[in-house]
Amino acid sequence: MARDADVLVVITPGGAATRNLVNADVLEALGPNGILINMSRGSVVDEPALIKALQERKILSAGLDVFAKEPHVPKELIEMEHVVLFPHVGSASIHTRRAMEQLVVDNLIAWAAGKSPITPVPETPGRPRGP
Repeated sequence: MARDADVLVVITPGGAATRNLVNADVLEALGPNGILINMSRGSVVDEPALIKALQERKILSAGLDVFAKEPHVPKELIEMEHVVLFPHVGSASIHTRRAMEQLVVDNLIAWAAGKSPITPVPETPGRPRGP
């Protein structure tokens, strides 16, 4: 897919299944006019491979709001003028934050009532999945 894209936007959960999903091969396929935007998790992009691809101009640019070792941002990325770095604040609207707050409350109410949480995660212990 990267070979056929000008801009590769990465929005996927983190974890073992997606660790370094965007690696040197994907960056090579993206090519010298390609732009990588990572809005998922820092673990999804092989950060050393990305730094090397940017330094060697194997890709044009990157827009990142997540990093492999949050909150540490590699010095090499900070020093590059063809990289845009931003803190992970994509959800920072009043409407979205209020909805997130309500979802926390709704999950806690469901949990306290002995029901499955509305938005279970694999790490949720002791409760059945689903409604």
